[in-house]
Amino acid sequence: MTAGQHPTVWLTGLSGAGKSSIAEALARRLKVQGRAVTVLDGDQLRHGLNRDLGFTPEDRHENIRRTAEVARLMNGAGLIVIAAFISPSRADRAMAAAIIGAAHFIEVHVSTPLAVCEARDVKGLYAKARAGRIAEFTGVSAPYEAPLAAALTLDTGTLALEESVERLCRHLQQLP
Repeated sequence: MTAGQHPTVWLTGLSGAGKSSIAEALARRLKVQGRAVTVLDGDQLRHGLNRDLGFTPEDRHENIRRTAEVARLMNGAGLIVIAAFISPSRADRAMAAAIIGAAHFIEVHVSTPLAVCEARDVKGLYAKARAGRIAEFTGVSAPYEAPLAAALTLDTGTLALEESVERLCRHLQQLP
């Protein structure tokens, strides 16, 4: 990644996969290198910009559309954007890539197995979903469509956080 390049690193995967942890650690590392970077986190955006949206397929689509528009604006302002979103639909991720621009969109699949994600679930969301108390929960009662050709795949069930971030940094350094 050259000094003038401003991509969006789009981290996709199940709840509990480690997307937010990777996003924050990568942002810290890039800031130490003097890069202008920001994190867009799905949970955080749902408390503000996207607080009017639920978890229906239509609302998930709008959540991703709004986020992609914000990422595009931030890229244009000179920021590297790290977006951490479940974003379960391939079509919605393709829409995000189209909005941001395919040359600036780096899809990273945080492919941690469901059992590992459930074991990490500090909020108890998976248990609630399995008990029927949360409808449309990705990985339990709603589908997750894994990327077919992600730029990078990280399994945090086998990779430590530091190794995941290192692999991402190496990938970013290889960009033209």
